[in-house]
Amino acid sequence: MITCLAGGVGAAKFLSGLVQIVPPEEITAVVNTGDDIVLHGLRVSPDLDTVTYTLAGAVNPDTGWGLAGESWAAMESLDRYSGQTWFRLGDRDLATHMYRTQRLAEGATLAEATAEITRAWGLALRLLPMSNDRVETNITLRATDSTISFQEWFVGQRHATAVSAVSFEGAAAARPAPGVLEAIDTADVVVVCPSNPIVSIGPLLEVPGLSDALAARRDRCVAISPIIAGKALKGPADTLMTDLGHEPSVVGVARLYAKFASVLIVDDADSGLSAAVEAEGMRCVVAPTVMTDAPAAAELARRALAATA
Repeated sequence: MITCLAGGVGAAKFLSGLVQIVPPEEITAVVNTGDDIVLHGLRVSPDLDTVTYTLAGAVNPDTGWGLAGESWAAMESLDRYSGQTWFRLGDRDLATHMYRTQRLAEGATLAEATAEITRAWGLALRLLPMSNDRVETNITLRATDSTISFQEWFVGQRHATAVSAVSFEGAAAARPAPGVLEAIDTADVVVVCPSNPIVSIGPLLEVPGLSDALAARRDRCVAISPIIAGKALKGPADTLMTDLGHEPSVVGVARLYAKFASVLIVDDADSGLSAAVEAEGMRCVVAPTVMTDAPAAAELARRALAATA
């Protein structure tokens, strides 16, 4: 059994490689929900949906999120009323959020709604939200010392504003979703997918019990750096690390992950930093980590599973 800790686009690509080499029924992905948002009265779970759409072969290949062949009639109509369209939701994508919101209103948990959605897309692996409880990632802006939601910063401000702090409202009172701790405890290998360490993996670690469960499996836990040659391939991981005082490099990633992962996979471009990574207490494995296509993603998955052997 393989358990993965997942954010959005990078994790989805990795998982698309993993299902090529491991039966999907043997995979559990514990997915960040800290950047969930309520828009137009609908519960939107961006990372859960990105993973679902990617594994279903339905994701927009140009963006890495949303649905391929999407239409935008609802947003165009909302524009007419000067409605809230800074976070654009496609017509087909809206159906996912409508269904999730319906099921939550009917008393289903987020995990139950997620299982129903993934089943409808024909997925055999298990996707679990990190918690059924609401956890909200908030961003404090350096210039104004004001706090806004992650999506307001990430999408609304295009993550262009310097950050002084990141917080996770509700995390202290949250509980891991049913099955999360068991998936970590019983996994043959735990993989920390190539996701933003601060706002994708960070929220998971703030849910009580999750960090301790990972630390207990440290010898079977391998992480993949989302930072290559000091930069994130996609998203603001490098700038966030810099803003918050972390070194934006594979060494900085090692410092964040060493307590609960024993191996860090870094890209060939960072081979010269292997000794520095190992000085932080993690074994360093050098491999191609840019998932340019399905075979590259599958090969990275193979290297990850072999890393703790």
